[in-house]
Amino acid sequence: MTIRYDDKIAIVTGAGNGLGRSHAIELAKRGAKVVVNDLGGSVSGEGSNSDAALAVVAEITALGGEAMAHPANVADFDQVQDMVQKTMDRWGRIDILVNNAGILRDKSFTKVSMDDFRLVVDVHLMGTVYCTKAVFDIMKAQEYGRIVVTTSSSGLYGNFGQTNYGAAKMGVVGLMNTLAQEGAKYNIRTNALAPTAGTRMTEGLMSAQAFGLLTPEAVTPAVLFLVSENAPTRTILAAGAGSFAVAKIVESDGMWLPEAEQTPEGLEAHWEAIANGGETPLQAGFEQTFKMVGKAAQGKGITLEG
Repeated sequence: MTIRYDDKIAIVTGAGNGLGRSHAIELAKRGAKVVVNDLGGSVSGEGSNSDAALAVVAEITALGGEAMAHPANVADFDQVQDMVQKTMDRWGRIDILVNNAGILRDKSFTKVSMDDFRLVVDVHLMGTVYCTKAVFDIMKAQEYGRIVVTTSSSGLYGNFGQTNYGAAKMGVVGLMNTLAQEGAKYNIRTNALAPTAGTRMTEGLMSAQAFGLLTPEAVTPAVLFLVSENAPTRTILAAGAGSFAVAKIVESDGMWLPEAEQTPEGLEAHWEAIANGGETPLQAGFEQTFKMVGKAAQGKGITLEG
């Protein structure tokens, strides 16, 4: 069955170029009314210009869709709230939020300034927080919402020169994990996209041949799936060049150490058993607590009540 978004209202941040533009256009092609958000700044976050967002709105309109532009800086909560209010004034609901806006200020940790570090975190992490905060109660009230945060392999696995970007991109995963829990009973599903694409932010970092395979359009199907009615929740979906994979945060089974070995020397002696084997993804933080307490009870030979 064809997945469509008729009567759905979507906000896509950073939608003037690259991935965001692709997401916005494809959502509109499948029936969504789209807010094309873009500050219109450079890759490093300097300047502003509405031309890119207006051009995407014109593309959508030419395709027979309906869209509006808004130049909110996602790192400014007042501007984000204005965008959400104007969306509500025009269409009366918000069903989909795709947090895509981002900038780069790459430097090794010893060379990066704290101002640049904070700015990247403000745009990627706090920008995602602000946009999500502004729509979350609306989605709760209508008992429907689909939210995508954009993470990165730089956050999941690390990338030289991107401590600021990586920290922010891992931060949105933590946000997603808890939002998925808090939104579950209101039919709000929150997921993370980990994209690999040839955009303004990656141009010059790879061969022309590889760049040609990594089109934004090859990533967008992942977003369309994650904001569909039958989407999963609390999932990290990696996408690039037409390939898709799920990234998982797992924890080893671990082991309980008797009191005499609950020392750094004890950890060193048993490190292989602690670090390897039985890797499973946990669904919530309390599951780790239950596991640790359970192992301790088993090791001590006691039966827990309740």
